[in-house]
Amino acid sequence: MSKLFPRVAGRRALPAAAAGVLVLGLLLWWLLPLGEKPPSGTIVFSTGTPKGVYQEYGERLRTELAKDMPGLKVKLLNSAGSQENVQRVATGKADFTIAAADAVQTYELEHGSGAGRLRGVARLYDDYVHLVVRGDSGIRGIEDLRHKRVATGLPDSGVRLIADRVLRAAGIDPRRDITPAADGIDTGPDRLERGGIDAFFWSGGLPTKGLAALARKGAFRFIPIDAGLVGKLHAQGDQTRYYRATNLPESAYPGVQQGEEVPTIAVSNLLMTRADVDPRLTEWVTRTVIKSRDGIGAHVHSAQLVDLRTAIYTDPLPLQEGARRYYRSVKP
Repeated sequence: MSKLFPRVAGRRALPAAAAGVLVLGLLLWWLLPLGEKPPSGTIVFSTGTPKGVYQEYGERLRTELAKDMPGLKVKLLNSAGSQENVQRVATGKADFTIAAADAVQTYELEHGSGAGRLRGVARLYDDYVHLVVRGDSGIRGIEDLRHKRVATGLPDSGVRLIADRVLRAAGIDPRRDITPAADGIDTGPDRLERGGIDAFFWSGGLPTKGLAALARKGAFRFIPIDAGLVGKLHAQGDQTRYYRATNLPESAYPGVQQGEEVPTIAVSNLLMTRADVDPRLTEWVTRTVIKSRDGIGAHVHSAQLVDLRTAIYTDPLPLQEGARRYYRSVKP
C-alpha cells in the first residue's frame, strides 16, 4: 500500500500543476503578450528638473521598461518642465514625456509646431501648486508678494506658466510688481533658506522630494491659494480650464503642515507621445505604465494614483492608437 500513495499524490498533483500553468499563462498574457517579441531600439524620454517628480518618475519607468523590453534603450533628457516637454515631443526631439494638461492645451492654442501630432498615452497623477515662504516670513497671502523676490520657475516650465497666471489672477503683474527669479525645485529651496529669494512657486506631485530636506527642518510655510482664484484663472482663457481648487493634504509635508490642509490648485499630468510613434511600441509602454504603478509608487508616491479607470482620459489629447489598443485589450 505504501507504494501506492506516491502515485496517487502524483496524479492529484498533475491537475494542480496544470491549473498553475494556466494561471501563470493568463497572467503573462495580461502583462506581456505570449509569443510576441518585445519592441527594441532607442527612444528619448524628456523628464524634468533634478529633484523633481518628472525626473524621478522617468528614471523609475526606464527601469520597468527594461524588464519588459530588454532590447529597448531609453535615453532620459532633463528639461525645464512641461512647456519644454510638449515642444520636444511635438517637434520630434523626444518620443515620450510627461506634461501638465494646461501646458499641452496652451501649445495647441498657440499653434505650436507639430501640435497636431501630439497624442495621449495615459493620465497619470495631479500636480499641486506650492507657494513656499520661509517660516519666519511676514508674507501671509499672495497679495503680500508685491515688491518681493519671487521665483516663478524656469522660462519653459509648467511652473512658470501657472505661477504667472496665479499672480495675474491675484492682481499682481509678474513682470512689474515682483522681482522675478528663474529658480526651479533644484535651486529654489536652497535660495529660499539662504534668503536669496522671499518666495517660490512649485507645481508637482505629492510629496516632492526636492522639498523633503527643507520640510524636515520645518524651515518654510505654505501660502494658501484660495478657491476664489480659480474662477479668475478660468476667465483667462480655455487653456486654464484644467485648473481645479483642492487642498494639499495634511500628510503631504507633515512636519510643515502640522495636521492642517492648505488650499491650492491642481492640474492633471499626461504621459504623451506622437501619432507617428510605432503603435506597437506605445501599446507596450502603456502596459508597463499601468502594471508598474505599485512598483514605481513605492518610490514615487504620486505614481500610486495611476489608475486604469482614469488613465484613458487624456484630454485635451486624443489617445495614441497603441494606447487605445491596450485599453481595449483589458476592457472588461
